[in-house]
Amino acid sequence: MKLWWLIVALPGAGLAAGWPQDWPEPEFAAPSTARVQLGWQLFYDPILSGNKNTSCATCHHPRFGTSDGMSLSIGEGGAGLGPDRKVDAANAPEQRIPRNAPALFNLGASEFTVMFHDGRLEADASQPEGMRTPLGTEMLGGFDSVLAAQAMFPVLSGDEMAGHYSENEVSQAVRLGFLSSEGGAWDRIAQRVAAIPEYRRQFDAVLGQGHQIDFTDVANVIADFIAVEWRADNSAFDYFVRDGLALEPAADRGRALFYGAAGCSDCHSGLFQTDHGFHAIAMPQIGPGKAARFENHARDEGRMRVTGVAADAYAFRTPSLRNVVQTAPYGHSGAYATLEAVVRHHLDPKTELETYDRSQAVLHELEPAQDWRATDDTAETGRIGAANVLEPIDLSDDQVSDLLRFLDALTDENWRSVGLGVPSSVPSGLPVDR
Repeated sequence: MKLWWLIVALPGAGLAAGWPQDWPEPEFAAPSTARVQLGWQLFYDPILSGNKNTSCATCHHPRFGTSDGMSLSIGEGGAGLGPDRKVDAANAPEQRIPRNAPALFNLGASEFTVMFHDGRLEADASQPEGMRTPLGTEMLGGFDSVLAAQAMFPVLSGDEMAGHYSENEVSQAVRLGFLSSEGGAWDRIAQRVAAIPEYRRQFDAVLGQGHQIDFTDVANVIADFIAVEWRADNSAFDYFVRDGLALEPAADRGRALFYGAAGCSDCHSGLFQTDHGFHAIAMPQIGPGKAARFENHARDEGRMRVTGVAADAYAFRTPSLRNVVQTAPYGHSGAYATLEAVVRHHLDPKTELETYDRSQAVLHELEPAQDWRATDDTAETGRIGAANVLEPIDLSDDQVSDLLRFLDALTDENWRSVGLGVPSSVPSGLPVDR
């Protein structure tokens, strides 16, 4: 196996606590150009949504670092992008999407096998098709990866892409519980795509002439596009690791803190600064929470909703920190609008939870949203705080500044110039979010 050896002879590059001597070279998917270009068009095409008005890019747009710049998104029932998105008064959303739209950088690397903030979709050799998903035994076969499977669950969500109740054939199928079966929601979306001559032509080129276009085929090429478009592993930090090029002094001091006294690498480990694990860090809860329609609460108990294990309460997946300066707001609920604010939260999570400044949240106007139900519930905030696993850390303002400089050194801007960008049009002829 190839290894990326650290250059320890550089000034300041000695092995701090938690600093590994080597990492495996990352393995990235390498799909064909034809598959990537097909997935590119589908990613930006609203044809995949029930009302043909929302694309994957609506909440994962390059303009906002592959997210949408909001604490919690508005999917179905909105128009526009990011902070400029407006609620459609004639078809208003029932609620905000419960969790922050995560960034998509480096998801084509083989180590990313856990998806969603709570990991409810993850590689698992003991499960059908080698992955555990919310659909359980009803999961379709034929997804090439967990990234492909993950990319297509939003189309089943009424709040995200499917639409409300029975206002279209997809949302009607979802409401009736027909998801992966013949004639179900996924099947109906695949039929839409297959009926568009240009998509039919492009799928013929990658699957073979006349091959039936299944929903998994749509998902797989979208994952191929994500894997290639948003690869980000040529930052200043990568040049330091690979080639021994020194970081600028403040960033190097931040690196020493990150992998040393600040303890950041206890969770943000590895080349992409994530252990892919789940940790409770007393992140403020805003918005509707992760509740089923019949549940009358605004809690989000994180990983515990997946495992049923009490020790997993309020634990959420450790995000990768690549291009983190571009992906605000931060936290599973998008509670923090700035990177400095979320760094300071990590220094004393329980105190920061108790003194949380609600102006940090970046939210669209939505009536009658009850965004602060969990925040106003002292019993709930007490439970969130009690689950916290981080000990307080005392860092000076200068040290926090150095940490921020190191996080900035994890930025790779190459994707903006070498990627496909936003298409001027898509084969369905529907409007493209630009």
